[in-house]
Formats: sequence, structure tokens, C-alpha cells
Amino acid sequence: MTTPRVIGLDLSITATGIAWCDGTTYTVATKKEGDARLIAITDEVCRAIAGRSIDLVVIEDLPTHAKAAGITGMVHGAVRAYLLRLKTPYALITPASLKKYATGRGNAGKPEMAVALYKRAGRELPDDNQVDAWWLRAAGLDHLGHPPADMPQAHRAALDAVTWPATQPA
Repeated sequence: MTTPRVIGLDLSITATGIAWCDGTTYTVATKKEGDARLIAITDEVCRAIAGRSIDLVVIEDLPTHAKAAGITGMVHGAVRAYLLRLKTPYALITPASLKKYATGRGNAGKPEMAVALYKRAGRELPDDNQVDAWWLRAAGLDHLGHPPADMPQAHRAALDAVTWPATQPA
């Protein structure tokens, strides 16, 4: 059975993490100013998707009460509009659900997420944006029946809180 093509996106106006469908990760850190950053980030997401039939994109949802949620919300809007135009299915995972999936605790910190990645998949990544993107992709793959790492059932239960789109791998 072919592994579904899933992309993980940890969207941010300053440093967006992308886990591409082949499992490689990348951080988009643009030097653009103001709203021009929205175009630069969306262009990088476009590059990750371009010419590929993507089964699912998994995005870390906005934190409910974060001070920067308004600015990050602009990035979400630009990227989600792009995905809608392409008819690419996407799911949003709250930060707490992603942390619980990765570590077993919904309030885990950035170092714990990186340690969990190393323990589960033997991977070290250069920054927390890529770590989160990797876990987002992993959650989508797990949902589609192709977990990239052995996950305890208690961790996997965090995925039950996600509203998944109706997807069928191509």
C-alpha cells in the first residue's frame, strides 16, 4: 500500500515549519516586510504542493487566547484560501492535541516535543517549527492508517478531537 501524501504546516508570520510529503522538513523564514510575508509564506506552501496530488494537509490551529493569533491568523487565511482553491483537504489540530499526540501531555514544551521526536523516530531537527510540522504530518499519516512511528494508544487518542476531512488517498 502506498503511503498517503501528507504535508504538515506549522504556520507563523516569522518562521513557518513545513514537513513535505516525503518527510523532509523546512523552515520558511522570510526577510520580507509586512503583508509581503504572507505572499512569501504562501509561495513556499505552493512549492511544497505544486505538481503533487496531496491527500491531506495538517495545520496547527491558532491558539485560542494567544496575543499573536491575529497576525498568525492572516497567514492561516492566506494559506487556507490557497488550499481551498486547489480543493486540497486540510485538518486543523489544536496545539494541545498535537502536544498530547506527540508526548502524551497537552501542555508539553518545545524541548519535550523534540525529545519525543528523537525517541519515536530517531530524528533531530534544527528548530521547533520543523519539529511541530513533522508531528503534524505524523498525525495526518496516523489518521490515514500510516503512522510513521509507533505511538501509544493514549497518545493516538488525541487525534479523536480533530475534525478530519473526508479524504481518500489517491
